[in-house]
Amino acid sequence: MNISTITENEINIAIVSSDENLITDAQSALDLIMSVEYETNSNRIVINKDNICEEFFILSSGIAGEILQKFVNYGFKIAIYGDYSKYTSKPLKDFIYESNLGQNIFFVNTKNEAIERLKSIS
Repeated sequence: MNISTITENEINIAIVSSDENLITDAQSALDLIMSVEYETNSNRIVINKDNICEEFFILSSGIAGEILQKFVNYGFKIAIYGDYSKYTSKPLKDFIYESNLGQNIFFVNTKNEAIERLKSIS
């Protein structure tokens, strides 16, 4: 896992990358949160959707709720970027749409969009 930091509008944003899944369950999400906080002193994370287990995107599994609740509970904001076009589930599309209206969790297409989202919220 590689964690780099950029500062935009006086806000530290952690960019997380890896060749493997980093988030597979609530505990691995918590481990990532703690690593980012320790290494970057940031509460904003940009991550590629390919670093999250595929079950996350099957809402009926409940994994997405468990994982994202950790981010909210610990005051973290996360922007997940990647290609979502292969997903046809209406509940998932609705979930992504509603998340993007909020202030904590974002699903976008590119890393630059993810950074823009995280730097523009309070």
